[in-house]
Amino acid sequence: MIHAVGPCRATPYLYSEAEIRSLIQAAAMLRPRLRAATYQSLISLLAISGLRISEAIALDDEDLDVEHELLMVRDTKFGKHRLVPLHPSAMRALTRYRQCRQERLPRPASPALLLSSRGTRLLHSNISLVFARLAEGCGITRRSASCRPRIHDLRHSFAVATVLDWYRQGADIPAMMPRLSTYLGHTDPKHTFWYLSAAPELMALAGQRLAEHLAGGA
Repeated sequence: MIHAVGPCRATPYLYSEAEIRSLIQAAAMLRPRLRAATYQSLISLLAISGLRISEAIALDDEDLDVEHELLMVRDTKFGKHRLVPLHPSAMRALTRYRQCRQERLPRPASPALLLSSRGTRLLHSNISLVFARLAEGCGITRRSASCRPRIHDLRHSFAVATVLDWYRQGADIPAMMPRLSTYLGHTDPKHTFWYLSAAPELMALAGQRLAEHLAGGA
């Protein structure tokens, strides 16, 4: 059974693949061009890696290991480092972003991987404002008083999509969960389980798996 932990929290907004594509397309319309490229890269990276927004902001250019297709995430929420493998398509997209950034800001003021149009590190407050405007423009609105679209929820969406894929593949979910927890940088799997509690489709699949198990043992 999946249990909620900690104090009362906002209900995660779980983005569909179509909504994520719409957000990336909307970000392409931002100006100047570097700002558009930065937000397209940021949203894409969060959606395919499950990074915390603070971790994405803190990435430096040197943290991207193109040869080994890895991101080094340093000094995370719990003061640890971790390596995050990236799909080759994600690495190609970040490489294209780097080229765009180099063309428009060959001498940035910050060593950050993702840059503002002034060449500085992104600010969480500005990102939240831009993302809210993008979401509104895409028709992505709150589902309830406690469930509104936030950029942090791309992390929740990644976790849920990962476990849904495992269920559909017939994977051993309890055996796989510690891997997901490590990938997300959680110190305790119970925090990962909380991420999954707001997904009706996931809960339905879990119920189906339990029913099949009980039927098999009857």
